[in-house]
Amino acid sequence: MKNEEIIALLNQDLEGEHGAIIQYLTHAYAMGEGEMACEIEAIAREEMRHLGWLAETIVELGGTPSLKRGKMRMGGESVADWMRNGVLLEEDAMAPYKEHIEVIDNPKIKRLLQRILSDEESHHGDFQHFVEKAGKEGAKDIRGARQDRVAQILNWGIEHEYTVILQYLFHSYMTTNKDVKREMEDQAINEMQHLGWLAEEMVDGGGNPRIEHTEVDQSTKTADMLRADIKIEQKVAAEYGRATEEVTDPDLKKLLARIRDHEIYHTKLFSDLLKEEEK
Repeated sequence: MKNEEIIALLNQDLEGEHGAIIQYLTHAYAMGEGEMACEIEAIAREEMRHLGWLAETIVELGGTPSLKRGKMRMGGESVADWMRNGVLLEEDAMAPYKEHIEVIDNPKIKRLLQRILSDEESHHGDFQHFVEKAGKEGAKDIRGARQDRVAQILNWGIEHEYTVILQYLFHSYMTTNKDVKREMEDQAINEMQHLGWLAEEMVDGGGNPRIEHTEVDQSTKTADMLRADIKIEQKVAAEYGRATEEVTDPDLKKLLARIRDHEIYHTKLFSDLLKEEEK
């Protein structure tokens, strides 16, 4: 099988992992604190690992990782319905993985897909268990309909964090500079923390997190990547600064100020990396 054909199959798998991550995080945040929500977040983190493995393999083959989000199953009137959707989404993933394992003749990639499939089979069982658990424990959707200025600020922040997570991960996959790669991965993890903090704050305050992203920079030259990352961090640090001044709740003010300070740090870090890259 030609590399181009393998890349196309792996990008299908990658898009599926992306969709699963967002579905599972959306449901976990909507449930608030609790054991089952934490378990679902842990599954989402495993899907993130899969996404990274697939993206790295695609780049090794000479391809470009897709940023598209695959199929999600977001309907349902109850948490038990969401968990049934989790069962179905895992089945949606398992079938193509099995097909791709059969048709791809690269032994290393075949082993990788078998490794991922074993996780998906485990997740499938987890969600079957969660269906029963949700009914017994009376798990509920605790999101509200808050749509005031604070909700707008929080959803703006969530949108930004999701965007830069994708951007930094993409840049980490595409750069040939090992130092930049490592820092991009680290800062993507930091932005994932921000997204979680903001989503939890939104739900706790009676709102509904909207996990959507804006345009993602897909530069393939390291210097161009860093310039794009500096630009977005400078803009967003200023926005977080204005939001910090605007909100009145002291705890939210502290949270936004903390995130602002992280974004300022990212700006300086990327600026230093750019100076080294341009030498």
